[in-house]
Amino acid sequence: MKRREALVTLSCMALIGPNLFSKERRSNPMKKEIKSANAPKAIGPYSQAIATDGFVFTSGQIPIDPSSGKLSTGSIEEQTRLVLSNLKAVLEAAGSSLDKTVKCTVFLQDMNDYSEMNAVYGEFFKAPYPARAAVQVARLPKDVKVEIEAIAVI
Repeated sequence: MKRREALVTLSCMALIGPNLFSKERRSNPMKKEIKSANAPKAIGPYSQAIATDGFVFTSGQIPIDPSSGKLSTGSIEEQTRLVLSNLKAVLEAAGSSLDKTVKCTVFLQDMNDYSEMNAVYGEFFKAPYPARAAVQVARLPKDVKVEIEAIAVI
């Protein structure tokens, strides 16, 4: 039985190995730009997200209303809600979702806003929750209170 399993494994590797492990694939992975009309356009030379090898990597989302293009200057709760709505739209444009998110990074202007941000975050994500880091930074783009980026499975 072990010999048969080994032969099957070797046969499979012979069929997919050249594509899966080739130097060309490692140095030039297929990447697809993700764009969502339901999230703010990029405000610099970056993509809303990039999909590659079954994952989507989002750029940080800040609280910009995608329909008006206006920046939210509201409370941390309002800003977090808008950021996560934007993040959701980008993930869905990639064929993913918040439920398929495996990692988030939260950037806060003030760590004293953590508990309020966390309460809103809990409205959007359900168990099992994505892995997450939350850090206070010196400054965020447009002087917003929160920015969140994510990695999700497609």
